[in-house]
Amino acid sequence: MPRIVMGVESSCDETGVGLVRLHDDGTVELLADEVASSVELHARFGGVVPEVASRAHLEAMVPTVRRAFDTAGLAMSDVDAIAVTAGPGLAGALLVGVSAAKAYAAALDVPLYGVNHLAGHIAVDTLQHGPLPTPSLALLVSGGHTQLLRVDDIAGKITEVGSTVDDAAGEAYDKVARVLDLPYPGGPPIDKAAREGDPTAIAFPRGMTGPRDPAFDFSFSGLKTAVARWVEAAEARGEEVPVADVAASFQEAVADVLTAKAVRAATESGIGTLVISGGVAANSRLGALAAERCAEAGIELRVPRPRLCTDNGAMIAALGAHLVAAGVAPSPLDLSANPALSVSTVCL
Repeated sequence: MPRIVMGVESSCDETGVGLVRLHDDGTVELLADEVASSVELHARFGGVVPEVASRAHLEAMVPTVRRAFDTAGLAMSDVDAIAVTAGPGLAGALLVGVSAAKAYAAALDVPLYGVNHLAGHIAVDTLQHGPLPTPSLALLVSGGHTQLLRVDDIAGKITEVGSTVDDAAGEAYDKVARVLDLPYPGGPPIDKAAREGDPTAIAFPRGMTGPRDPAFDFSFSGLKTAVARWVEAAEARGEEVPVADVAASFQEAVADVLTAKAVRAATESGIGTLVISGGVAANSRLGALAAERCAEAGIELRVPRPRLCTDNGAMIAALGAHLVAAGVAPSPLDLSANPALSVSTVCL
């Protein structure tokens, strides 16, 4: 059985390379997690520019690989298998990672696994908290995804329970930050500003929570628009916008909906473990409210440390290790990226 698994992530604006060791008991040990971010290149545009991201991946890939091996104290010849994000994500960005992984796999004559980025966000939790109980429920919250997923087998059976019908939560954070003249990406500055504000100051709407709305789907477009209209109205009246109160009230609305739906989905399905991952999982209010509501419902809450929540190669290496342990067949070397890959497909 392969022991050292290399993971390559390039679905958006982070070039990630991770190395893990698969042990005989099925546990996975993190050896290296190196990331090169191009977020500063996109900041002036207020969002990720696909062409800029692809070029950044090309420039960062080899140096990031070298740093990962230096950190782990390993040689390329120690690698037994390679996993790479094949989708979903930006087409050009994905192709850079897939091409690099195929080249390394061919040169080293090791098996290649083209894996699902979303499943990687779930698998990364096992690096910190150990094997994932099954079934589990995963709440993935990032700039591109907001989904509730039932995990019966991290290596092969993941089912979507609910998803956003418009903006992802992280996307809403970025747009609200722009309205409040806060830096990009919007998550950290809104979280920071909210700590000084009153979360009950403004009654922003909770999208998709009506009696006729789908129980476990999400919508943040209306919330984003409500914030923009509130700010516009305050400015039209000549008032100074209370940035901290707006940020806190907006953040409360997002965390309220996310945690309420996640806990209800777990409770109704009889699932005792909730994993929250993705970049927004590092949000302080989301974590606090999830912990409170999970404790009340008797649900175990697992949230990876912030470094593991954002896009990284470690999560892809971890998923690759679980695929190896489960005996899943490797991907063919003519593997191609799939920007619209469904979460139900863990490995291509």
